Amino acid sequence: MNNGEQRRLNGEAEEDEDDDDANNGGLAAWERAYADERSWESLQEDESGLLQPIDNQSLKHAQYRRRLRAASTARIQKGLIRYLFIVIDLSKAAAEMDFRPSRMGVVAKHVEAFIREFFYQNPLSQVGLVTVKDGVAHCLTDLGGSPESHVKALMGKLECSGDSSLQNALDLVHGYLNQIPSYGHREVLILYSALSTCDPGDIMETIQKCKKSKIRCSVIGLSAEIFICKHLCQETGGLYYIALDEAHLKELILEHAPPPPAIAEFAIANLIKMGFPQRAGEGSVAICSCHKEAKVGAGYTCPRCKARVCELPTECRICGLTLISSPHLARSYHHLFPIVPFDEVPLSLLIDQQNKFPRACFGCQQNLLGPGNKPGLRVACPKCKQHFCLECDIYIHESLHNCPGCESTRHSRIPNINEG
Repeated sequence: MNNGEQRRLNGEAEEDEDDDDANNGGLAAWERAYADERSWESLQEDESGLLQPIDNQSLKHAQYRRRLRAASTARIQKGLIRYLFIVIDLSKAAAEMDFRPSRMGVVAKHVEAFIREFFYQNPLSQVGLVTVKDGVAHCLTDLGGSPESHVKALMGKLECSGDSSLQNALDLVHGYLNQIPSYGHREVLILYSALSTCDPGDIMETIQKCKKSKIRCSVIGLSAEIFICKHLCQETGGLYYIALDEAHLKELILEHAPPPPAIAEFAIANLIKMGFPQRAGEGSVAICSCHKEAKVGAGYTCPRCKARVCELPTECRICGLTLISSPHLARSYHHLFPIVPFDEVPLSLLIDQQNKFPRACFGCQQNLLGPGNKPGLRVACPKCKQHFCLECDIYIHESLHNCPGCESTRHSRIPNINEG
């Protein structure tokens, strides 16, 4: 090869590289990654002009306060025993990459977090998973109270193909939820990625059938608003939202974790028979009624028919008795008598009367003053008047469910029987 041919080939290669750079906006691969993430939007300037990150804790607390105010506007009866089916759209639309790495991957991650949060807030409830792909609905897991089994089954079936069928999914969950007793609250949460539905019949009849069976259907869309999904939610009393980004999707999914308001027909007080089985048989071999196979190790024995089950809460497959544990029942108590929201202390009041307010959080004893001993954001309990930081406010209302200030005041008033 002579020098002229070599220069010509090198010139063609350089032109090809220039074309690729022009198509990509003249950015290298690592530069495009940062440009797509738009990481500079998470910065802001302080008073001196220096860059500092946005206070995500304050933003999280503001979102939390909005949810808390919306939930405490009225004292309403809530459904504590829920039977929820999560319908996940795994059609070819779920493989789109507008959510990274894909819609399917993002949905699976947030569904896992939702399942764990759901069982934490609803220990007496049960969840089932349904997937829709190739125009067919598949029951991935039956209604049960084990988050690990649901998560394991979901992560092993993440494959996208074909079209989505909303009618087939509703028919499948209707067959399961229609057998639930009247005291149970029947719900369906649909995570829908497609822009259409391929149905074998009249979906309007299926929607009316779900409405007649008191099944509350909610839809979270990942693409755009669809009329049939909005109509389904309006007819059954559910919620319909479109996720704008991954953070918004996570927030919309977690909104379904707390118990919803009870339907008027189910708000009547009912007596429910429940069994409290004890854990026994550490080294024994017995037939599990849940999985219909022999298992070695500890389990629970139904107090009525002596059948063995693996986990609680559940329903005995032999006699139909609801089996729970006493901690599950106790953890549902805080939904009936929630803590009142704490009041935000205005900054103007803190500046005017700075010496009259405590400098440390009553819960974690951390300093409530900001840089330069300036007053920071804080909240106060309307009953005991103790001040708390934003992190303790969220922890008290979402995890502890007791005000430390009120509890200390109540215990200090109890007389000591050893005195006097």
